[in-house]
Amino acid sequence: MKKVLAILLAACLALSLAACGGSGSSAPVSTAPDTSGSAPASAPAAADGSIAVFYYTYSDTYISTVRTALDAELDKLGVEYQDYDSNSQQNTQTEQVDTAITKGATCLIVNIVETGSDDAAQGIVDKAKAADIPVIFFNREVSDAVVNSYEKCAFIGTDAAEAGHMQGQMIADYLLANYDDVDLNGDGTISYVMFKGQNANPEAEYRTQYAVEDCDAALEAAGKPALTFYDANNADKFLVDRNGTWSAQASNEYMTTILSEYTEANNNMVELVICNNDGMAEGAITALKTAGYNASADKAIPVFGVDATDAAKELIAAGSMVGSIKQDAEGMAAAIALLAKNATSGAALMDGTDSYNVDDASAKIRIPYAVYTG
Repeated sequence: MKKVLAILLAACLALSLAACGGSGSSAPVSTAPDTSGSAPASAPAAADGSIAVFYYTYSDTYISTVRTALDAELDKLGVEYQDYDSNSQQNTQTEQVDTAITKGATCLIVNIVETGSDDAAQGIVDKAKAADIPVIFFNREVSDAVVNSYEKCAFIGTDAAEAGHMQGQMIADYLLANYDDVDLNGDGTISYVMFKGQNANPEAEYRTQYAVEDCDAALEAAGKPALTFYDANNADKFLVDRNGTWSAQASNEYMTTILSEYTEANNNMVELVICNNDGMAEGAITALKTAGYNASADKAIPVFGVDATDAAKELIAAGSMVGSIKQDAEGMAAAIALLAKNATSGAALMDGTDSYNVDDASAKIRIPYAVYTG
């Protein structure tokens, strides 16, 4: 009897252990976005050994498009990854990087918050180098010095000046074809407002400079005067988002204030709106619609942006916006995923990039822009 009981107890114990044990394998996991630097309670181990992706803010429309595309690319690779929202705070992002490294991240993908100096980016590179893990910066450019300071570092973005040049030519082409209609007060010059975005950001600086310079050059070559900034007292000749987020809210507030003073009735209406991204274009258009403009192309102030987001495409189709410069979110995500695959497989970081436009001086991939007018 004792022998029978022993056998029965052993069998029960075996069944109990089997019920408590795992299968020994699990599918790759992508976890919910993390804004605090800690993994979600529902998947506490998901970030361990995973790719860590840091976005400067989720609120940027273009960045949201990149995040959607990159999540899809990483899902296709079958890798674990953790998204972090830095909410435009560099200190937050730096703390999130520390957390990810502590959890055993195998690769850092960073949309840096602070672009005014090398300090933040170099600090992240130094942390990655100490942990011997690759770091891939994207979208918001870091210097050659930062990239070249570590053999496992790269940048994926655009040629910042290209968007400005393209936008300048696009605006000039439109004005030369519609000059008299755009010149509402008939004074022979076009009055404009420029929504810059963020000071010291290379994309914002080049777009602000070349959109106007190239347009002016084309106008003057055709015998027309250069553009005139609507506010003669503004020596900068741009309006910046003070929060550095290139937001629709900032441009909407600016445009609403402008339209309270600069009107067709006062003979000083702003006749052209240039925006460094489509989010700010949306905000400006909302203000224009409130003032009775841009519901359609029949009565509209021409608005131009950058990114060719889905929302901007809809506004262009509706006649509320003239055009944008497409920044290829899907192309950028695919390039990031390629380098992430290299990083996690042990291959050289820049393997398989021969088809890309790569800088001579550093490991920087440039995704081309394109004009979008519908």
